[in-house]
Amino acid sequence: MAEASNRVLGGPAGVISVLVPLGLFAWLLQFVPAVAAGEVLLWRLDWAPSLGVTLGILLDGLSLSFALLITGIGALVTLYSTRYLGGHPHYTRFVIYLLGFMGGMLGLVLSDNLLALFVFWEITTITSYLLIGFDADQAKARRNALQALLVTGIGGLAFLAGIVLIGTAAGTFEISEIEGSLTGHALYLPIFLLVVAGAFTKSAQVPFHFWLPNAMAAPTPVSAYLHSATMVKGGVYLLARMNPSLGGSEIWFWTLILFGGVTAVFASVLAIRQTDIKQVLAYTTLMALGTLVMFIGLGTAAAIEAAMTFLLVHSFYKAALFLMIGVVDHGTGTRDATILRGLARAMPLTALAAALAALSMAGLPPLFGFIGKEFMYKAALDAPVAVWWVTGCAFAASALMFAAGGIVAWRPFTGKLAATPVTPHEGPWPMLAGPLLLAALGVAAGLMPDHAELLVAPATAAVLGAPAEVDLYLFKEVNAAFILSLLTFALGFVIYLVHAPMRARLAQVPARFDPGWDRLMDGVSDGSKGLTGLIQTGRLRRYVFVTFATLAAVLAWAIWRGGVLPDLPPLEDLRAKHWSVLIFILVGALLTAATNSRMTAVAALGTVGIGVALIFIMFGAPDVAITQLLVEVLQVVLVAVAMLKLPRMKIENVSRLRGWDMALALSLGALTSLVLLAVMQAPLDLRLTAFFEATSAPIAHGRNIVNVILVDFRALDTFGEIAVVAIAALGAYALLRGTRRARP
Repeated sequence: MAEASNRVLGGPAGVISVLVPLGLFAWLLQFVPAVAAGEVLLWRLDWAPSLGVTLGILLDGLSLSFALLITGIGALVTLYSTRYLGGHPHYTRFVIYLLGFMGGMLGLVLSDNLLALFVFWEITTITSYLLIGFDADQAKARRNALQALLVTGIGGLAFLAGIVLIGTAAGTFEISEIEGSLTGHALYLPIFLLVVAGAFTKSAQVPFHFWLPNAMAAPTPVSAYLHSATMVKGGVYLLARMNPSLGGSEIWFWTLILFGGVTAVFASVLAIRQTDIKQVLAYTTLMALGTLVMFIGLGTAAAIEAAMTFLLVHSFYKAALFLMIGVVDHGTGTRDATILRGLARAMPLTALAAALAALSMAGLPPLFGFIGKEFMYKAALDAPVAVWWVTGCAFAASALMFAAGGIVAWRPFTGKLAATPVTPHEGPWPMLAGPLLLAALGVAAGLMPDHAELLVAPATAAVLGAPAEVDLYLFKEVNAAFILSLLTFALGFVIYLVHAPMRARLAQVPARFDPGWDRLMDGVSDGSKGLTGLIQTGRLRRYVFVTFATLAAVLAWAIWRGGVLPDLPPLEDLRAKHWSVLIFILVGALLTAATNSRMTAVAALGTVGIGVALIFIMFGAPDVAITQLLVEVLQVVLVAVAMLKLPRMKIENVSRLRGWDMALALSLGALTSLVLLAVMQAPLDLRLTAFFEATSAPIAHGRNIVNVILVDFRALDTFGEIAVVAIAALGAYALLRGTRRARP
């Protein structure tokens, strides 16, 4: 019995991988009645109180819909994986990656705090990288995983910047506390651009679409999960979640409907071009994502209702079809649409799941896909602006989806059985349970759409930011939307009949985006090598010169930006002791710059440090002066000892460089002095000083405020400084000790 369990469920790792999402799904179901009644549930836990960051769970219609899809489909995908990958030597690692990804997605859709949401956003980025590159011995998997990581990671950084600006504009990072729209705020445009950059890269909108089909390098269960319910819908979730705050503006409307519409149609055309049925589905995912973005941008109540309905429609049929393709690949050894034929007799259950899911994707009644398509047409035709654009894009994409459904689920199962690398056979029950159940849900939701309203209605209200009336139905009357559906079926059937010559023509069009990515990465690599050769010369003098030149430039920019030069202090305030110390420091500096002896230069530089210590003493900081004095003495001693151990070096051709050094030194000294004078003349904020004065004795039990700050309030900082000095000392000792060895 134990051996049978291990064989079916992949051992303990497989059992855990199924029970975890199944348990979470069951737990989330209890909140459906409350959320459907209009309640918004919120739990909060302090995460970083000093930064105002809480780990809050926001459960409304939108987040609950996504969470149920993530856990429900996740349970079916993990069950599927127990047989698809249960015998893989790294199956346990795969389960860890997949559950980590699932946790990241749940955190993303349930987080009320935007900073916490970003943390989970990046968790999905990293774990998807690990999942896409799971077959790490294949160069293609490594390359495509890195591509997905870089594209979505760069977009994530833009999203983080947008979060910071949202916190500044709204005064809070809590999504539930953002009151009203931010469209009239001065920061709205940069917020919009940054948030849309994160959403578009995550949900693969043109021109960032190319990474998503390449993510098919992942195992089939991962593809089914990413494309149906999780990562690729993360950007759609972000746009839907931020719609009450950022939606409604002209730039929001036009950007989303234009990019969404182009993505939907462009991806649908590319789907016809593919011969790998898994790639066909990958491009139809792009179509669905573009459609969702377009209708969120449209922003009317009908458009949001259509988008939330299609969100469920797509999740059901896409997961079912991806899992079905895995069964076909497992049972025949190929996914080539030009080879597969007549599989229905050998794989009847797989054929049934494929037919039901594909009919929903094609939008035929009485499937749930028909309702989704009807409501999209209805919303498009009722759009206040851009009716022709939205309706035309939805119509073209739907017709092409009809044809894609035939390529994926009709042609491989009909006709005469073709020869395949493996004799066709039905898949095991863990691999069939998912596609059959999801396909059946598509039928049930179509026949009983009032049950789907339990999720669609509160999700629509959450995206609109206001109560919404939702009435899903299969058919009421013959209207313009219904006529468009009939035309969609006709055009889609024609496209399916001629898809073979269309594919041949489309195959002649060279790909631009993916090869362009490779050229971009090659350019980055070549540029990095050139920059490294320019900067990393191996000459310490150049490193020091560039560092201080950069500092001088920054100081000059700061002074220029300020626009006001500080007033010079009156020289009559300087006494004889001040002048003597100043002359002492100046002589040491001049001697350091003029001498050709390195030992003399080190000693002269030490006198400069001693002069600085004298300044500290004169202005009432003896403890700082002692520290300065000890550091200078120790530096001179250590450098002197080191020079005795180092080989002699001949200094050549340095005289011509002294002019640049002098100019840099004088300019940096002058700029630093100006900045310090400006700081001293500005009004000081003494709140921190007052805090240390008031708390040093009662809290840290010390009356020397400087010592208390270093030892107690900045204990970790001081410990870090001590560690750095200790490591440097050990490194110096190892270097000096190594010079004793005889050299060849």
